[in-house]
Amino acid sequence: MTTLTKTEDAPAPTGPESFLSVRDLRVQFSTEDGIVKAVDGLSFDIERGKTLGIVGESGSGKSVTNLTILGLHNPRSTTVDGEIVLDGKELVTASDKELEKLRGNKMAMIFQDPLTALSPYYTVGRQLSEPYMKHMGASKKEAKDRAIQMLEKVGIPQPKVRFDDYPHQFSGGMRQRAMIAMALMCDPELLIADEPTTALDVTVQAQILDLLKDLQQEFGSAIIFITHDLGVIANMADDLLVMYAGRAVERGTVKEVLGTPKHPYTWGLLSSMPRLDGDIHQELTPIPGTPPSLLNPPSGCRFNPRCAYTDKVEGDLCTTARPPLADGRAAACHLTAEQKQAIFIDEIQPRLR
Repeated sequence: MTTLTKTEDAPAPTGPESFLSVRDLRVQFSTEDGIVKAVDGLSFDIERGKTLGIVGESGSGKSVTNLTILGLHNPRSTTVDGEIVLDGKELVTASDKELEKLRGNKMAMIFQDPLTALSPYYTVGRQLSEPYMKHMGASKKEAKDRAIQMLEKVGIPQPKVRFDDYPHQFSGGMRQRAMIAMALMCDPELLIADEPTTALDVTVQAQILDLLKDLQQEFGSAIIFITHDLGVIANMADDLLVMYAGRAVERGTVKEVLGTPKHPYTWGLLSSMPRLDGDIHQELTPIPGTPPSLLNPPSGCRFNPRCAYTDKVEGDLCTTARPPLADGRAAACHLTAEQKQAIFIDEIQPRLR
């Protein structure tokens, strides 16, 4: 049974400019094996016209967070607590009918897998046109013209002809572009992009990223951009949130987080990334171990079983106390600021040159 409640002690939004404010979000799934704590106390804000990048390994809670914002969780097996406010509208306690009015219009999502997101029973053109008619009150002809325009914008060849094709008649990359066109049909004020350029070649990827930037400049849209590609994030996002095992472990501007990372997990992500300007003979440094099961996550800092620096923290804080994540530029780690700086300068920075 779904629980939809506000958390009484959740911190207040940081300021009136926040278009989307998420406070102490907790999402749990009931399964035969137990309760999966997919998101555990997540808070962040996005302003209009800004892009928030979210990075982390598979299973870190990135996609679950954004599906919850859209209200696309299973009500019979999901418990959602916390606060999600979009342009003054509370979404956690909103009805299905209220969320339906917002989805595709005020907020939209580019899904990671277009093959499952697009219906095989309807033409691509129909799937683009119907939301536009519903939300914008457009005629069938106006919706068709708009759909053809959007297909052309995302690089679909012969858009007038492909309008009547079914998803299986599109290549994987073309389906992904059609998904992006669908999300942009109504010029949403909040766009959630979940690995939007994964199946695209580099040239089309650049076109799509430019298209998203153009939309943002024209309409002042807020964008949440999920990707494993730190190079894309560096080019696309203003702010960056690093997630691990359902929690945020570091946040700041893109320049701050990628330039002077402060969390051991972020150090691991950057150290395991190949660099075009680096030594081709230098071995990458992978993060040891595997992400924890969210059925029974580690106590304290969830990264502690994989962290190489727990011996530098006095006592058993790493295994008993959850490290806090302060507002603004911050990292949820029990290492002192002096320890983080010394480790970064002595060990991490040389790997990243």
